[in-house]
Amino acid sequence: MMCTPHCQPLLHRILRSMRPIRGLGLAGLLVVLLLSSCWHKPGAATGFGAHYSARQRDSISFNVKHHYNRGFNFVVKSDSIFLLVQQPEEKLSGLLTDSFAVHRHERVAVADIRTLSTDSIDSVWVELATAPGRFGWVQEKSMLRRVVPDDPISQFISVFSDTHLIIFLVVIALIGIGYSMRKLMRARAHIVIFRDIDSFYPTLLTLIVSASATFYDSIQMFAPEAWQDFYFHPTLNPFSVGPLLSVFLISVWAMLIVGLAAVDDARHQLSTADAVLYLSGLLAVCAACYIVFSITTLYYVGYILFAAFVFFALWRYFHYAHAEYICGNCGAKLRHKGRCPKCGALNE
Repeated sequence: MMCTPHCQPLLHRILRSMRPIRGLGLAGLLVVLLLSSCWHKPGAATGFGAHYSARQRDSISFNVKHHYNRGFNFVVKSDSIFLLVQQPEEKLSGLLTDSFAVHRHERVAVADIRTLSTDSIDSVWVELATAPGRFGWVQEKSMLRRVVPDDPISQFISVFSDTHLIIFLVVIALIGIGYSMRKLMRARAHIVIFRDIDSFYPTLLTLIVSASATFYDSIQMFAPEAWQDFYFHPTLNPFSVGPLLSVFLISVWAMLIVGLAAVDDARHQLSTADAVLYLSGLLAVCAACYIVFSITTLYYVGYILFAAFVFFALWRYFHYAHAEYICGNCGAKLRHKGRCPKCGALNE
């Protein structure tokens, strides 16, 4: 605790007045200090607003709008990116210029940014510095198509945002899901929602995955700037971002925690072989939920489907999976009264 000069005389008077009161001791000192307050004389208002130059204001405005600035690091994700050796004005004037290629997985850093109003295609030019120490210019739109921020989370988002990869994964996932569900149905194995175990965690996991997929697409549709800023400055801390991204990150962490709880419950309620089959089916259902709600939300149908799915999943669990009784003889869980399937005892 720090005191101002106005506070020190008051504190000295309190300490001098407490010397005779030896019975109070340290407890009395603490009580007096807690109940007393320091008076601070308000001084004249001083101007603390920072004054920025025109260049600094432009830099701040560019950083807010484009989400990166000088010193930002990228990784080349395409086969190559060509950088102009000369100044952009020479290129725009039709003069002979030279360029060099930077190849996939090489790192580059933003050295300078210029805005050229004479360029009708892209007015923003970015100078990139390579690891060997070479510098070159490239138009921003061309650059952003060929690079990704030098962060594992950004690279993960970039990979799974590729349209061709998404189509390929959807086809492979649908084939795998169909095959897995057919095998599980034939084996009359436990399947989440349809022939579920007495654990709410698997059902909750499917609901969280569905909600996350719906909310993910909603952010991209209705708050693209927030998602763009997250793409350039990713984090896994839900308390260091805005409310929308915070909810999304909390759902991601919830998926991990609830998923571990579902695995633990399946391991305790089923044999090893049955647990593996059940968890494989759970993974297939979660993948199907992610694909369905990621695609349908883009056309606004996903919101209706999500509400219907929540109702259906909860209804199936509480009517067909949740065990309300326990066998009085062996302690096995029973969904209804009658003869216990494990020990044969009659429960009325």
